[in-house]
Amino acid sequence: MSDIIHLLPDSVANQIAAGEVIQRPASVLKELVENAIDAGATFIQIVIKDAGRTLLQVSDNGKGMSETDARMAFERHATSKIREASDLFALRTMGFRGEALASIAAVAQVEMRTRRHDDELGVAIEIAGTRVFKQETVQCERGTTFYVKNLFFNVPARRRFLKSDNVEKSHILTEFYRIVLVNPDIEFSFFDGDEEMYHLQASNLKIRIDAVFGNSKKKIQQQLLNIETSNGLVSIIGFIGKPEYAQKSAQQYFFVNGRYMRHPYFHKAVTLVYNNLIQSSENPSYFIYFEVDPQSIDINIHPTKTEIKFENEQAIWSILSATVKEALGKFNVTPSIDFDREGAPEMPMNLNAENVKPPQTNFNPDYNPFNTSYKRPSFDWEKLYGGFEKEAKISPSLADYPTENSPQSVAPSTIEHLLIESEPEQQKMLLGDEFHSTNFQFKSRFIITGIKSGMLIIDQHRAHVRILFESYLKDIEQHTAHSQQLIFPEEMELNEHDILHFQMIEDALKAVGFNFSHDTKNQIQINGIPALLNASGIVDLLREMIESVQNTGSDTAQSLYEIIALSLAKSTAIKTGQQLTSQEMSDVIDRLFACQNNNFTPDGKSIHTTISQSELLSKFG
Repeated sequence: MSDIIHLLPDSVANQIAAGEVIQRPASVLKELVENAIDAGATFIQIVIKDAGRTLLQVSDNGKGMSETDARMAFERHATSKIREASDLFALRTMGFRGEALASIAAVAQVEMRTRRHDDELGVAIEIAGTRVFKQETVQCERGTTFYVKNLFFNVPARRRFLKSDNVEKSHILTEFYRIVLVNPDIEFSFFDGDEEMYHLQASNLKIRIDAVFGNSKKKIQQQLLNIETSNGLVSIIGFIGKPEYAQKSAQQYFFVNGRYMRHPYFHKAVTLVYNNLIQSSENPSYFIYFEVDPQSIDINIHPTKTEIKFENEQAIWSILSATVKEALGKFNVTPSIDFDREGAPEMPMNLNAENVKPPQTNFNPDYNPFNTSYKRPSFDWEKLYGGFEKEAKISPSLADYPTENSPQSVAPSTIEHLLIESEPEQQKMLLGDEFHSTNFQFKSRFIITGIKSGMLIIDQHRAHVRILFESYLKDIEQHTAHSQQLIFPEEMELNEHDILHFQMIEDALKAVGFNFSHDTKNQIQINGIPALLNASGIVDLLREMIESVQNTGSDTAQSLYEIIALSLAKSTAIKTGQQLTSQEMSDVIDRLFACQNNNFTPDGKSIHTTISQSELLSKFG
């Protein structure tokens, strides 16, 4: 029997490694720019075409490489960053594994041109699928330039799973932001085709943050508070957002020793400080930079190097929380106590002690509590029962319950015992029964109606969300929506990241009744909105839709339609606490059970439940 274990060819091994390191064009950008930073570059230029599918070019003015180093750089586990295992615990460079260039060359066509500052000529290397096709001496600029073309050309399955250009470009910009925000001393230039999207001059942290996320109308510098602390364990600097500028899609970044990281535990330390200062649906912005002893953290956990383990995590959590609290208190952000004295009587401030007299008390010295001569007055108790037996014979009817015009629709003492959690009955049972002609509204939230098998309880807001969702979705798909023109158009300014996601949903928004014009590429004017929509808060609603597209990461037409339809439905649906007439309740019930799915809202929440007749009878023994 022959042996079955063998070594994989280098080409196959490199493709397997590339699957971990290179997931999309943004991964290529991250690795190449980090190498440029490690090479001491002070200027880095990035050029992409077709969201990095066709070309991703990174040029720097760093130290460059010799001919031998240039060839060795594409070998697996070849690196200048570490020499032994102990170096992993003293890392100051962005890269260290020596896998990036080998992984990129395994799944793309790569050309590299590099020249050291002291050399007169440089070297050019062309590699595709780990095979070296050309290596020659050339005249080139000092530093290094990489041209990565036709990513995943030899892995068609991976190429097919790439998202649309807008989504991939969004991922590229996300990586770009993470790099430029932690390297303000480096000048960056970013081109999409022939158009320069960003040119960031070397500056300080606050100016760099404003250059990335600010615009002509929104100066983010004015929204930030400085934080700073330092001790033997950790040094923390950075900025946190003022509570009044909190929003649903806030900018939140952590960095440690010049490297971006995700850290839910530290995120909780920041957000807990904002409790009672912002609404639960909003988030504060923050840009926080940690400096710690490299030996106290472990970066080598995940190929992306964004998950970092801290040795003194709990202590740093406490320091971070105290630092954020101090910043909010120092700048008088936390609310102070203010007593409302309007209408209160004035308190005398200068009292004359000579005019103050003690209060006088009076008592009856002849009072005897044990005197039994007192007699209770007589009372005819039979009068209380007069007509009781006659009234008891009259059985109550539904007409005796308060109507929708009464202060409270149904007596809480009766209904609250019936509102127990139970699974919805079978669909056919609901649709096959006749609804009771009288409907009740309970707590201005639930619609209660009788059915043949018992009682049906409907959440009015969720029911209306489902009704409007299917209506808006139909309007989008069939382009049958009606629009109302605004007398005073609203303006919305977006950054480069948000404009990509707006372009993904712009056609669908127009189909549902929006009307836009573009003053500039990033400045949108809203001229018309769907007929049932309220003009107030329309900009915030559109930003929520853009945020939803960003969070889902989906780019299929149907999923984008559903995001828009759900956002509009939630915005225009009947609110909890809204009083409904009997006709309105009947209309909600009829339209709900005409929907394709009447059990759940589009985001998976139950719309109604039933209490069977047997359950009701069991409550009364």
